[in-house]
Amino acid sequence: MAPIATIELDHRFADDLPDLAVDWDASPVPAAALIVLNETLALELGIDAEWLRSPAGVAVLAGNAVPPGARPVAMGYAGHQFGSYSPRLGDGRALLLGEVTGSDGRRLDVHLKGSGRTPFARGGDGRATLGPMLREHLIAEAMHALGIPTTRSLAVVTTGETVVRTRPEPGAILTRVAASHVRVGTFQYARALGEGTSLEPLVRHALDRHHPDATDSERPALSLLQHTVAVQAHLVARWMLVGFIHGVMNTDNMTVSGEGIDYGPCAFMDRFDPATVYSSIDHGGRYAYGNQPAIAQWNLARLAEALLPVIDPDGETAVALATETLAGFAAHYQRAWHEGMAAKLGVTPDGAGAGDLFDQFISLQTLAGTDHTSTYRALASTLRSDPVAVQQHVPDHGPELEAWLAAWRIALGGADPASTADAMDEVNPVYVPRNHLVEGALDAAAVDGDLGPFEQLLELVTDPFVVREDRQAEAQPAPDGFDARYQTFCGT
Repeated sequence: MAPIATIELDHRFADDLPDLAVDWDASPVPAAALIVLNETLALELGIDAEWLRSPAGVAVLAGNAVPPGARPVAMGYAGHQFGSYSPRLGDGRALLLGEVTGSDGRRLDVHLKGSGRTPFARGGDGRATLGPMLREHLIAEAMHALGIPTTRSLAVVTTGETVVRTRPEPGAILTRVAASHVRVGTFQYARALGEGTSLEPLVRHALDRHHPDATDSERPALSLLQHTVAVQAHLVARWMLVGFIHGVMNTDNMTVSGEGIDYGPCAFMDRFDPATVYSSIDHGGRYAYGNQPAIAQWNLARLAEALLPVIDPDGETAVALATETLAGFAAHYQRAWHEGMAAKLGVTPDGAGAGDLFDQFISLQTLAGTDHTSTYRALASTLRSDPVAVQQHVPDHGPELEAWLAAWRIALGGADPASTADAMDEVNPVYVPRNHLVEGALDAAAVDGDLGPFEQLLELVTDPFVVREDRQAEAQPAPDGFDARYQTFCGT
């Protein structure tokens, strides 16, 4: 099917769930300008990229025009934010334009972020700034390139306004594409509205979007919980494997689709430390790197609580079924983590002692504070007869390293070293969005109006497994001292 010169949308969420959507129009912007366009994603959506670059396309991306079939709504949801329940959050500065059917037949949300105040704005101005919107574009596309389930970014436009957060910046709007924007907090909101309103329709809607085989199950809500537990366990395991820290794992930032969403104060860890926190608002380290699996399970327990009335009419039965399902999170997570670590280290997942080997490597990383990304690539180089490569990452712990390497070589068995190294390189990236590079690129764009560093970094992280001989500096950790003082900000 040839790309079309518009975005053709429908509005099933708004039709199915009127109690969870408020019809609303974006606030007009004075001078929209396209900054970044994801042409690959446009093609996947069946949209003509040249049309998106045209004044008509930019008007849609800026919220100044409504495409055919769209019914813009602000989505309602609640959420536990840093453990405290907020009963009414919702899209305070965002709008769901509608759903598009991509070239592969999948139904996907098209969503504007930074498009002005809505009834959920809670005193905010409804706008976004260029730096955080470019950050979300960069991180989302890096995640996609790493094979991690994620929302995507179609475009970023500037608005012709100046918006002040930590500093004055150009106003900007992100167009986000997602399997859906249904969150744990959406179910919390529906539960609070009352059992006879939107909870059961929301379950049916979510199953139809994400788990259609279970729509006719005996207990649809339980099937949805089981599905969400599994996909979220897989997602967080993948985050842990690449050293990603989301930074704000509130229940309103956790989708039932299992995609990563809302990349605000997120970051990739350089020096390995399970206690790493970058977010300026995470004062107690609730969402530290090492806490992410437990927090995901905690969030899923809040989903289970919201679903209890529709899991089973008998309260005790509902609690027992939900508790059993939640207990399965650990097995799902461990399986995904175990398989991922086996691939990263080039060993057989079900080999004898594999789990101990993985745990010992994490202990070694923690002890030595190794660079999380490049250490795995160095291990592959070790198999290519470069014994110094990994030693450079553990300079003060030679005996511990040699003991682990000996156990690793046993686990590798008789596998061909070169083939094993090649397989490891296919899952261990050379390039991730390193924090000092991200900040430099965002500063250049937002302060100096220079998109060059951002475009160069985007090119690297969207092809992360290929070594660029002329770009090796960007595969290195931050300069000494940077990580210790680095903080990220939500941008709201």
